[in-house]
Amino acid sequence: MRIEGVGILLACFLCCCSCNSTEDKRVAPKARKATTTLIKKTIATDDPKQLSDYSFFTGELKDLIPADKVYPYAVNTPLFSNYAEKARFIYLPQGKKITFAQQGSFSFDKGAILIKNFFYHEIQGDTLSPRKIIETRLLIKEEEGWKPLNYIWNEQQTNANLNYVGKNVAVSWKDKKGEERQVNYVVPNLNQCKNCHNNNNKITPIGVTAAQLNRRYSALQEKVNQLDAFKQAGILTNFSTAAAYSPMPVWDDALNFSVENRAKAYLDANCAHCHSAQGSAKNSGLYLSYHQKDRRKRGILKPPIAAGKGSGDFKYDIVPGHPEESIFIYRIGSNDPAIRMPEIGRSIVHQEGLALLTQYIKELQKQ
Repeated sequence: MRIEGVGILLACFLCCCSCNSTEDKRVAPKARKATTTLIKKTIATDDPKQLSDYSFFTGELKDLIPADKVYPYAVNTPLFSNYAEKARFIYLPQGKKITFAQQGSFSFDKGAILIKNFFYHEIQGDTLSPRKIIETRLLIKEEEGWKPLNYIWNEQQTNANLNYVGKNVAVSWKDKKGEERQVNYVVPNLNQCKNCHNNNNKITPIGVTAAQLNRRYSALQEKVNQLDAFKQAGILTNFSTAAAYSPMPVWDDALNFSVENRAKAYLDANCAHCHSAQGSAKNSGLYLSYHQKDRRKRGILKPPIAAGKGSGDFKYDIVPGHPEESIFIYRIGSNDPAIRMPEIGRSIVHQEGLALLTQYIKELQKQ
């Protein structure tokens, strides 16, 4: 039994908060100084050594069946990670809450843990084919901020072991066309986690926003919006109803969203956590959040700043009507570590994302 495609009844979801257990037995790392400077400060001898120590899941660990107080969720447009699929969860201790925010990341009470599992099915898109989980990433809310920890799964898929330094894992699968694919999947080290999650020099979650979570999710119930479900469960505060807010467009849903809006959503999910006024690429002047209105800050006819080899001798990030002259396409379409964007998190080109951005730039008009 696997979490994807499983129709968990909403009543089961709601009962996670109605349980009267007086003590949560789950293990959580003790509060210590959060990672805002050197990653080595997050390394502690009492960090749980195996994923099973947290008791996030019931039954066989690899089935990822959420235990009490562990809530599945999904996002509208995910970050591309070498074609890996992801199963996401939020763990909230008894009585702890999530505070809704219309813009930016939600706020979480101390003790909350964001859980993201990265895996591959033997056949891409076929949820019934065997899968291999590569890693589980945690963001743990402590007294002074968020702490990242990574766990790498063993070959037997019975557990995942704590890892601070990262690892390369060879992965193979069949894509939707039936062709064999391979990738050298890179599990990030903790410094790399900090680099992407950096917001004003503090580690901040990515993806737990109103726009990204405003959607239905089949793991809850087909007709239930997950934000509304969180409110009904009593874990989401400062929130009215999902209908009051606009969802992030789904990057590959051509039936319901325009090319421009899908491209902007893709850039938001894959680039804006660094390319923002608070991110690690703030000095670039390239700010790629979905709601960015300034065309120059979106890269349109904007010359590069200190891009070096990454500019490819092109003059502008985006040249309307000419993807072949745009730095965006040059970098997103490259596998050269000195050129490619994003710099980390992928080692192969996302062909479908590249095609979307190429079409977007072709259709852009000069103004």
